Amino acid sequence: MPKKRNYKKEYAQYHARPEQRKRRSMRNMARRKMGLKVGDPREVDHKKPLSKGGSNKRSNLRVVSRKTNRKKGNRSR
Repeated sequence: MPKKRNYKKEYAQYHARPEQRKRRSMRNMARRKMGLKVGDPREVDHKKPLSKGGSNKRSNLRVVSRKTNRKKGNRSR
């Protein structure tokens, strides 16, 4: 039987950290900037990821399907 996750501990150790809150805020701002509403199945793709020095400038954002966005990071070499 798999070990149960302690979500409260997980939140305190990762999701509530200032740097993670800032990243989440940037992702939410990008969604608003591109006009995506709650429930929209599409996602905002950062052409140059925030983690690699990208920004929320309109020229760095594009709206793509969830499938396209999720497979972006798994490109075969």
